[in-house]
Amino acid sequence: MQVTIVGTGNMARGIATRALAGGHDVTIVGTERSKADSLASDLGGGGNGSVQAGDTVGGDVVVLAVPYTAAADVLATHRDNLGGAVIVDITNPVDFSTFQPLSLEAGSAAQEIAGAAPEGAKVVKAFNTTFAGTLVEGNVAGQPLDVFIAGDDEAAKATVKQLVEDGGMRAVDTGPLARARELEALGYLHMAIQEPLGTGFGSSVKVVA
Repeated sequence: MQVTIVGTGNMARGIATRALAGGHDVTIVGTERSKADSLASDLGGGGNGSVQAGDTVGGDVVVLAVPYTAAADVLATHRDNLGGAVIVDITNPVDFSTFQPLSLEAGSAAQEIAGAAPEGAKVVKAFNTTFAGTLVEGNVAGQPLDVFIAGDDEAAKATVKQLVEDGGMRAVDTGPLARARELEALGYLHMAIQEPLGTGFGSSVKVVA
């Protein structure tokens, strides 16, 4: 499938690495074309898919690999190209100046994004509990990453599940988009325990049975 990743930071690198490993074609879109070009160049030698830099979003999946505070600008900038798209929201609504979670009237960042997205767009929450470095590796301690997903459209969730599984990870369907509130709380908790555990953002949240 064709995957557009909006963002040029560490999470964009990690998710693009998994998408390429799964044989998908990736387009990197950033606020600065030079950064998108640089990341695409870095990723060009890895995986079975192709990668390029671009200026507009499109394709089968659009991943918002940006901080929560930048999501609204991304929606506004690319609104004309997002109708009918599967939008993957990876954000965690956290005030990083105080490292405290934000309380959102919509219930979650994903629900807020869904409310602001153009008609026909389908929002799926995913990747917000995974860290960038672990995505690059694809596993922690030899175990594939669990990627928790939530969404209201079953076809959109199936598309994201395929993207996750093609990249060598396990997709865990947590239910409707309203469940994103709990996933964002889990994402915040996973970040908050890094310093006391000394895990250096190299850990993974996994369901074991």
